[in-house]
Amino acid sequence: MDLTGASALVTGGASGLGAATSRRLAAAGAHVVIVDLNEQLGKEFAAEIGGTFALGDVTDPAAVETALDIAEENGPLRALVHCAGKGGTVRLVNRDGSAGDLELYQQLININLVGTFNVLRLAATRMARNEVVDGERGVCILTASVAAWEGQVGQIPYASAKAGVVGMTLVAARDLATKAIRVNSIAPGVFDTPILSRFSQEIRDGLGAQVPNPARLGQPDEFAMLAQQIVENPYLNGETIRLDGAIRMSPR
Repeated sequence: MDLTGASALVTGGASGLGAATSRRLAAAGAHVVIVDLNEQLGKEFAAEIGGTFALGDVTDPAAVETALDIAEENGPLRALVHCAGKGGTVRLVNRDGSAGDLELYQQLININLVGTFNVLRLAATRMARNEVVDGERGVCILTASVAAWEGQVGQIPYASAKAGVVGMTLVAARDLATKAIRVNSIAPGVFDTPILSRFSQEIRDGLGAQVPNPARLGQPDEFAMLAQQIVENPYLNGETIRLDGAIRMSPR
């Protein structure tokens, strides 16, 4: 998929994995629309890469539609990279003996899984109207996680949601095959993103040391490199690719 003169939508695109991906897609010739909840950071970064910012919650259909309208004003929507998500801790039985927080579980499932479905369905609808170029109308990249297979204690909502994204990937690729739209997912391991910035360097180094090779945290641009390769490789479809340095997460 050649993105020259096309538009790309990147959710969670103002920082971390999304920002690195936005930068790469812009360099590849796309007009990138960044969807994020951080308006100040999003506007500044969009201006830096020559893109456009759209304030929006990925679970809000109207907000996503507005972002897609902006994208199509700048060229046919050919690529989606959905990075937006949120972590949170829920235990089945709390230390005081009370039951786990159902409301928080539902909130995190809504953001991480329902939000993914919402963005995917709306973006694919726009892509399906595109003219076919080199056998394709568009490509969608979702973000799963190694937690889909090795979720740690307290990660039940996040692991549940990311397992749902993995399960969604092949079915979505088959569903959209007749529309000439590809769907793949990336399942990152431990990456050096703003989410980890609240931890000390010692803890961050410890996380990196758990990675077999290379023994460090992943860099956001390494995620972006893979996203770009998925966009560019027309035979890559229906796949969830672990990007994790061969880590297998421990229970805690």
